[in-house]
Amino acid sequence: MSTTLVRKADVKRGWHVIDATDKPLGRMAASIARVLMGKHKVDYTPNADCGDYVIVVNAAKIRVDARSKWKTKEYQRYSFYPSGQKRIPFREMLEKHPERVIQLAVKRMLPKNKLSSRMQTRLKVYTTPDHPHDNFRPVTLVITK
Repeated sequence: MSTTLVRKADVKRGWHVIDATDKPLGRMAASIARVLMGKHKVDYTPNADCGDYVIVVNAAKIRVDARSKWKTKEYQRYSFYPSGQKRIPFREMLEKHPERVIQLAVKRMLPKNKLSSRMQTRLKVYTTPDHPHDNFRPVTLVITK
């Protein structure tokens, strides 16, 4: 038995759509990261970018079960200027930018290497049930609760 290594020319990318309505954030982000990396395919190669595209709709309707997360979780960024640290509470981020909540959760579940930025560009997140990628005929991705 021989190991198959995928080349860039051999990769066939599919499209998947996920409805985020009442889906747990962590489980959904883990499933999305798995598809973006290509681990759901038979010919997965860790050093090759062989993942698929993922479309997330209804990002504003995600579910977060941990009650403490609503109170304690914060997103922070730093501008590298004195007193340039910004902290945004989870509840505020979910109200203003729900797509960023999903993007950051998936980003942190992807591998920390040069391929991760290319994987992140294949994630498309929308707050409404409409998306402009119908012509690619995306397949519905099922996430268990």
